[in-house]
Parts: sequence; structure tokens; C-alpha cells
Amino acid sequence: MTNLNILSGGAAQGLVASLAPDFKEKTGFEISGEFGAVGAMADKLRKGAAADIIILTAKIIADLASENLVTRASIADIGLVETALAVRAGDPQVVAADASALRAAFLAADAIFVPDTKASTAGIHVAKVLEQLGIADEVAARLRIYPNGATAMRHLAASDAKRPIGCTQSTEIISTPGVMLSGSLPKGCELSTMYTAAVATRAAHAKEAQLLIDLLIGDGQRKRRERAGFISGSKIL
Repeated sequence: MTNLNILSGGAAQGLVASLAPDFKEKTGFEISGEFGAVGAMADKLRKGAAADIIILTAKIIADLASENLVTRASIADIGLVETALAVRAGDPQVVAADASALRAAFLAADAIFVPDTKASTAGIHVAKVLEQLGIADEVAARLRIYPNGATAMRHLAASDAKRPIGCTQSTEIISTPGVMLSGSLPKGCELSTMYTAAVATRAAHAKEAQLLIDLLIGDGQRKRRERAGFISGSKIL
């Protein structure tokens, strides 16, 4: 069986997985590769990792196009993804209507599950928000940091903490069993990130990569994108 190699931010993993059967039916190809922190995935491509299709933030895809690592003509936006709050399935919802409520929610948690605070979109943002709220030092020992949001959410689901909370991209929350999307971040702390796909310049299967992009952005997949956590709209970051 021939594989299409993908390097992607974790935000797109659930959507890609949902489309894999349709893609295999159309092409005969399986989808393989890696999903993780966007910075780490971009670095893998720069270091020569084999890839046919890349799905990262719009800014990183633009950088890769400037470096001639993705084909500019293939670039296509998939949709916006919010950074949001998560709780274990069955735990009370945590809703933060404003920055004060968000600050209180983080302070009330005895474990805070987040992705890489240096290489992932959501993790970098969470670190900034904690600084903005003036509680970064106070909650530092409670942070549970993992390579990507999906891994962080799996650990949240299995946590035996009394009052754990998670913060990562909504798509990673939605696609992880055992956790629930609890709410968006409030105004002034929010982040919505455009995720974008492109064919790698060195793609071994450029035609099939373009077919997957067409599936990802097609009008017929709008409801599937929405279920996965992608929203239509103008780019915020």
C-alpha cells in the first residue's frame, strides 16, 4: 500500500483522520506521517523529512513558501481554530466570561494540561496569557506540558487530579475521548489561528497531496470541518 506522507500541526489530526477513508477510496493511498507542534513540524521539513503535504499555521506556511519548501500555488486555507478550555468528561464545565474569570479558573485548578509552550501555537499563547494575567509564577508548578495538544488532552483525560483543566486548540479537545470542550477564552485572551495546507516542493506524490487538499477545503466537507472544530472566517493569526 502506498502512503501519502504528512507533516501537520496537531490541530488538523482529527479532520485528516475523518477524511482518510474517503481519500483512500479515491486514491488507494493511506495517510501516514506526523502530527505535532507546528514549530517542530516545520523544523522537520527544513531538515529534510520526507513529506507530500504540510498543514501548519498560515504564517509558517508562508515562511516555508519563501524558503521554497512548499509549492506556493498549492497553498489553501482550511479554517480557523480557537484556543479553548477543556475539562475531563463528567467534570463541571469551566466558563470564563472575562479575564478575571479565566484567572480564577487557572488559580482554582490543581493541574493545568497544555502543549509545548515554546513550539506549539496554543502552548505559546497559554504562556503569554498566564503572564498577562499575572499568575505565571504562581501556577508554574501546576503546568503539565506535553509535546502537543492531543497528548496533553489524553493525559488530562487520565488525570487523577482533583480539579484539572486543559488549554489547547479546540480541534485537539474535540478529537480526544475523555475530555470535553468547556469554552472559548475571553476577549483580550482569545486566539484564533488559521490553518493552511500546501504541497511540499519535494513531494513524491504531489497529485495525491493536492487531492487531499481539495478534500480538506471542499464545500462538501464544511460540516465535517465544523464538527472537527474548524470555523470559517478571516485570519486572526
